Amino acid sequence: MAVSMKDLDPAFHGAGQKAGMEIWRIENFCPVLVPKSSHGKFFMGDSYVILKTTASKNGALRHDIHYWLGKDTSQDEAGAAAIKTVELDAVLGGRAVQYREIQGHESEKFLSYFKPCIIPQQGGMASGFNHVEVNENSHETRLYVCRGKHAVHVKEVPFARSSLNHDDIFILDTKSKIFQFNGSNSSIQERAKALEVVQYIKDAYHDGKCEVAAVEDGKLMADVEAGEFWGFFGGFAPLPRKAALGEARNEEASPGKLLCVDKGETTQVESDSLTRELLETNKCYLLDCGIEIYVWVGKSTSLEERKSAVTAAEELLNKTDQPKAHVIRVTEGSETVMFCSKFDSWPQPAGVTAPEEGRGKVAALLKRQGLNVKGLVKSDPIKEEPQPYIDCTGNLQVWRVDGDQKTLLSSSDQSKFYSGDCYIFQYTYPGENKDEHLVGTWFGKKSTEEDKVQATLLANKLVESMKSQAVQTRLYEGKETIQFFSIFQSFIVYKGGISSGYKNFITENEIVDETYAEDGLALFKVQGSGPDNMQAIQVEPVGLSLNSSYCYILHNGDTVFTWYGSQTSPENQELVERQLDHIKPNIQPKVQKEGAETEHFWDLLGGKSEYTNQKIEKDLEGDPHLLSCDFPNGNLKVKEIFNFTQDDLMTEDIFILDCHSAIFVWVGQQVDVNRKRQALKISEAFIEHDFLHEKLSPETPIFIVMEGFEPPFFTRFFTWDSAKSSMHGNSYQRKLALIKNGVTPTVEKPKRRIPTHGSSRSSIPDKSQRSRSMSFSPDRLRLRGRSPAFNALAATFENPNPRNLSTPPPAVNKLHPKVVAPDSEKLASRSAAIAALTATFEPPRESVAPKSSKETTMNSGVSDLTIEEDAKENEADIDEGLPIFPYERLKTSSTDPVSEIDITKREAYLSSEEFKEKFNMPKAAFYKLPKWKQNKLKMAVHLF
Repeated sequence: MAVSMKDLDPAFHGAGQKAGMEIWRIENFCPVLVPKSSHGKFFMGDSYVILKTTASKNGALRHDIHYWLGKDTSQDEAGAAAIKTVELDAVLGGRAVQYREIQGHESEKFLSYFKPCIIPQQGGMASGFNHVEVNENSHETRLYVCRGKHAVHVKEVPFARSSLNHDDIFILDTKSKIFQFNGSNSSIQERAKALEVVQYIKDAYHDGKCEVAAVEDGKLMADVEAGEFWGFFGGFAPLPRKAALGEARNEEASPGKLLCVDKGETTQVESDSLTRELLETNKCYLLDCGIEIYVWVGKSTSLEERKSAVTAAEELLNKTDQPKAHVIRVTEGSETVMFCSKFDSWPQPAGVTAPEEGRGKVAALLKRQGLNVKGLVKSDPIKEEPQPYIDCTGNLQVWRVDGDQKTLLSSSDQSKFYSGDCYIFQYTYPGENKDEHLVGTWFGKKSTEEDKVQATLLANKLVESMKSQAVQTRLYEGKETIQFFSIFQSFIVYKGGISSGYKNFITENEIVDETYAEDGLALFKVQGSGPDNMQAIQVEPVGLSLNSSYCYILHNGDTVFTWYGSQTSPENQELVERQLDHIKPNIQPKVQKEGAETEHFWDLLGGKSEYTNQKIEKDLEGDPHLLSCDFPNGNLKVKEIFNFTQDDLMTEDIFILDCHSAIFVWVGQQVDVNRKRQALKISEAFIEHDFLHEKLSPETPIFIVMEGFEPPFFTRFFTWDSAKSSMHGNSYQRKLALIKNGVTPTVEKPKRRIPTHGSSRSSIPDKSQRSRSMSFSPDRLRLRGRSPAFNALAATFENPNPRNLSTPPPAVNKLHPKVVAPDSEKLASRSAAIAALTATFEPPRESVAPKSSKETTMNSGVSDLTIEEDAKENEADIDEGLPIFPYERLKTSSTDPVSEIDITKREAYLSSEEFKEKFNMPKAAFYKLPKWKQNKLKMAVHLF
């Protein structure tokens, strides 16, 4: 598109250079910038141009241009506003999406900029802004109608009984009180949104000092507030049952009629179906969908041709008697998802470069005029390491699924998965005032469908036994999230499988069993960002599996090689050293650098071969989108909520938060039980239909989040107040209580606070605070004879407060009974009740001490784990009468360990003096600490 400076209005120079909003009012057919203090104030006699600039995660600035037409604006001013949007788009490089907004029929996207609503005022440029001065001692009574479940349309209607109906919400604004009249056919969500308008009116027109009353349609004079309300209308009288039709309009869009605009002439395009191939780059088109008209402009069209297309759209509106339809203008290469969905076929773009090129040309043009064009070129993308936003010092338990059975893995094996198997894990970590839970399933690439189904059923059963007070996730091999890797810290995936499902599958299909053998030939690719996030993935032992961007471990029996790609860093190479401690400990490897390999190395890989040097990029987190969901008869319908906040999460509904790299399904407390059980199916349907055209993988991670139990890695997408999600009642009751009382209602459960490391996007956890797997030992590195420099570096990663990898052990036989405090007995009974719900998750019994007549078996069920630990928090467990042993014999690395002790209570066998020396506190103080904190202190002194 050729652009000349004379074609661009000077008022738009420098626009859209940073995220935010800019508004111009059309005065004498020219745009005049509106001060920020007046944003959201619109006059019925005026036309406005609104620019919304949003910074995307990839560093690009996205622009949406709206032109708003008041109901009393002149036709000439409306036409000027439409033309000026084209000029503003040219200044921005020709890639902005443009919207026509009519007063009273604004799009939800537009209304989302001015939450909770806009209330246009009388007047405008044509009337000289001769507004009536408001007498502070008087207040004109006004009646407003509110419509909308997510974005509220507010319109002033005549103050008369005839304006009321059963279908809508009405707000009566009087001098001393604001009434909200809820039509009997209105929904709870609509009533709750209308209360936000009530709050706005109270703050804007009453300085926050007036009463608020809610009136239900059908309540008679016996209700005091209802009687007061009807008194303004001359007394109560029943409303007609027939719904108001004055503002009703068809919200269903038609398939679309395509018209070509060429040299000012508009002709219909004849075709049996709508396809992308019908749109030519040197022309403009109109797509008439009834309630929406799209203007598509080819990237090779001139500025004048684009203006004529907008004029043609306005003429079409007048001819078809649909002046209130939305007009949306898109440019070739920057089409919206909704526009593309109107076509029977629309190819996915390989990459969009044309808009950036056009934007650069405009920037160069303006720069020659001496103007600042900093914001007109693509900004640098935000480069930041993904953060887990989860406490990584909690307790982890892992089960391997084997048919309809599952096996609890020991702490040494729970981070070692097989590609042919499925796993269930439960991670319990400390939150504020209570523990948080994450339950997940992990599906290996070679796992069977039967095992996947069984793993899902078992995981669902586990979550139900916890009264759905856990976040549930589903992960596939190769698509794991940063939360998963940070929890497991040192993660290994072996080829093959050991479950009966995998063994039967390879036998029935005559497939060679590739299950990992410790003394065989194996090649591992090592990846990760540090000792708290590192993985070793077994790959085919051939040269083709190598990649210059990664490091590898190759072993054949006791022969071990490490291979460092030419594009790897010293930090990458340190991870290899750490993973060796899990794969081949105590063996000195032979270091191979890319380009200087030995013949023996290549012989093990079957000879040299070509390989890539491209780093495999995982799905990056994208800009989040919030969508409301409806799932009637298995047919998923979604609606996007723009510029969302926590208040948009209605407790009666289910919502999807899509950030591209993961899908969150949020389920409100008031959702029906049967609908709650559909959460996983809803997420699967959303991924299958790919409503936002993101090319979502079928294996995209899924998180199911219940209201009141939102994890930090979900709440970080909002400005979050945990008290709101802990309130009781429906959405309307909650907001009414807040408006009337001005305070948050008392809730039964304690207020949850979000940890500082995950409460907002700007809060990033300090890596030094995240613990790593204690199965790594610097001593082992020194035994292998590695450099002192590396040993020193490895030592810096040691954390004095490591997490528990498995708590508790599978089963414990105690030699001595312990003294239980009275308070613990009540909690113990509660523990037993919950244990019954999770009996299916009891691990196999393992004897770790000789049996005695006084032995006590610890129940290792999953959901009762927290309860049992809570019961011990205030327990004065001094274990009097236990034998005393020296610390050197009790520690886990002892060369002369004591055999007949309870290994879960090693510290109890210390003398009082030695206990205080090691823990810096007496035993009584130690046992008053939470169990998770006790375990951290025990691990720090090698007693766990």
